[in-house]
Amino acid sequence: MKFLNVICSTVLMFFFSFGSSYAHFGMVIPSDNMVMQDDSKQVDIQLSFSHPFEIVGMPLVKPEKFFVVKDGKQQDLNGKLQAIKVMGHDAWKTGYAIKRPGAYAFVMEPKPYWEPAEDCFIVHYTKTIVAAFGDDEGWDSELGLKTEIVPLSKPFGLYAGNVFQGIVKLDGKVVPYAEVEVEYYNKDKKAHAPTDYMVTQAVKADGNGVFTYAAPIAGWWGFAALNTSDATMMQDNQEKDIELGAVLWVKFENWQEK
Repeated sequence: MKFLNVICSTVLMFFFSFGSSYAHFGMVIPSDNMVMQDDSKQVDIQLSFSHPFEIVGMPLVKPEKFFVVKDGKQQDLNGKLQAIKVMGHDAWKTGYAIKRPGAYAFVMEPKPYWEPAEDCFIVHYTKTIVAAFGDDEGWDSELGLKTEIVPLSKPFGLYAGNVFQGIVKLDGKVVPYAEVEVEYYNKDKKAHAPTDYMVTQAVKADGNGVFTYAAPIAGWWGFAALNTSDATMMQDNQEKDIELGAVLWVKFENWQEK
């Protein structure tokens, strides 16, 4: 019996240590990030919270905020969210009709998520950008979020292998040497990581808060720059840290020839 207890304890310790090593990502994924004249003008958007490479979902309660920004004007979309399941957990969706040319930034601010494995709360300010009808003005706009990745490369129209750059900001200021976690949305589960080290990659920004990454394959890639908030929240009558994530989702395309 003692031996069995030891075995069970070891297995549980391995399970929880392995599971807690996954990176968390807020996810805002549109059905299309480049809307052309002949495409459907309706973009369907899914909001979720997950470990995207391993396709391990977590529950996402209705976000604190969800909105779209176009030409500096913000439109609230939170009231239009409908409950769905993504990766077997609570998630949200909505549709949005693209009516004018330009760049549309869709932004989610979730309610704080308590993560026992990391002993902290998690808040990921998550965004993605959709370009429409051949115009892309505003793709590099800073939205004034608590923390955000401001793209230095266009976050659409990218080929797999292209370099993507962004600048990490917190409270409107650059974050020197910020660590940025990078993960592939392995939606069809075809990608395989040779080792656990390859599930989540990490790059470090330079002294100006600028990071660089080249995606090896086509698909959706998430970039999450993590910082710790000056504020804390109470959990079990104790003050706990808040992890602030600036998350940006970018899609890379396959090279095509006639």
